[in-house]
Amino acid sequence: MFNKVLIANRGEVALRVIRACRELGVRTVAVHSEADVGALHVRFADEAVCIGPADARKSYLHVPAIIAAAEITNADALHPGYGFLSENAEFAEICRKCRLTFIGPSPETMRTWGSKVRAREKATSMGLPVLPGSGVLRDVEHALAEASRVGYPVLLKASGGGGGRGMKVTRNAEDMRRAFVPAQQEALAAFKNSDIFLERYVERPKHIEFQVLGDGKGHAMVLGERECSVQRRHQKLVEESPSPAPALTVEAREDMSRTIERVMREGGYASLGTLEFIMDERGHLYFMEMNTRLQVEHPVTEMVTGVDLVCEQIRVAAGEDPSIPWERQLVPRGAAIECRINAEDPESFAPWPGTIREYHPPGGHGIRVDSGVFGGWTVPAHYDSLIVKLVAHGATREQAISRMQRALDETIVTGIRTNVELHKRILADEEFRRGTYTTRLLERMLAPPPSGPPYASA
Repeated sequence: MFNKVLIANRGEVALRVIRACRELGVRTVAVHSEADVGALHVRFADEAVCIGPADARKSYLHVPAIIAAAEITNADALHPGYGFLSENAEFAEICRKCRLTFIGPSPETMRTWGSKVRAREKATSMGLPVLPGSGVLRDVEHALAEASRVGYPVLLKASGGGGGRGMKVTRNAEDMRRAFVPAQQEALAAFKNSDIFLERYVERPKHIEFQVLGDGKGHAMVLGERECSVQRRHQKLVEESPSPAPALTVEAREDMSRTIERVMREGGYASLGTLEFIMDERGHLYFMEMNTRLQVEHPVTEMVTGVDLVCEQIRVAAGEDPSIPWERQLVPRGAAIECRINAEDPESFAPWPGTIREYHPPGGHGIRVDSGVFGGWTVPAHYDSLIVKLVAHGATREQAISRMQRALDETIVTGIRTNVELHKRILADEEFRRGTYTTRLLERMLAPPPSGPPYASA
């Protein structure tokens, strides 16, 4: 096992890794910007190093400063958390050259799965279903030809990243000519890679992802799936496990899990990872992409499996076996739901940094709160607006929803604005409660009311 792990991140995910390390008897090093000098992850780590000013490009994304912090503290491993440098293959390569274990997959694996085009090719070659689509598009004429082959509507997507950046729905040739260059420009600005491709567009999809763990030595397991269809502008807001999708029967879940385990074993995947799928209107699953890191929404999987994913990720990186047998078939215990509480305006969704005057997290049976904030803490304007991950677990999905509603009612955050009320609306929505919701749920909920009289004129 490692002696000391440096966490190249901040906020609640840095705290999450610190907790796992403490359970494993591993010392920790926190890095922080000048804006985070009083943050909880800085207080709770065994050591802390300031790596630069508030601007993430000069601190949390500044590789030389992070490597120097690891060297001066004699850390022997580095955990990237999620976001920032967590899926940067070049950073993982630098860690390896500096004899610093990167707690994640190899740089080669990250390059394979990090490009959506290469990931599609890899998935297709190994028997995972993918939506009809293209390779990297050379120019607009190439895009028009590929769209004609696949059939409109199609979705233009950035090869080098996600989060909705570089994504454009095109329903005809005119749309394609108008959207192609802006999609390239967005991809280049967001990911320093202008490569885009297209695939068939599903009008009302569900977003379902499978959690995997592999050791790169011929072992891999699927630890269930999560449904992440409650999204705004392709950003997840609510996640749950298991998925309530009627089409995801026990047989369908087991078949896909076996296929994924085979792909991960044969591909030599080592670490945690998440394979993301689109489910179309007929209930068919299609591979979209793979995230080669810890996911924000991992707590719902931990709640229904009883497995500490971060501890297992660290064990595998250290060359140890996980605490659960590779052959064990995990059966979900009840249901869990996560709500992402963001510091943002509830109407415009603009980030709302500022000082939290009062903070009271909820409690009670079945409630978990992952957060890096406290009363008196000033939420910086420089980073992601996520401040609390609220998780509810119950014996049934209905009980988990009821507990989450109670927890939201108990949540007190004053001094800034949050999206707590929006989460209450989502959980009360009939389509959500039936489990038949799609990624269009919030679009419907937030649509302005129709204009004109509420009745037909005579």
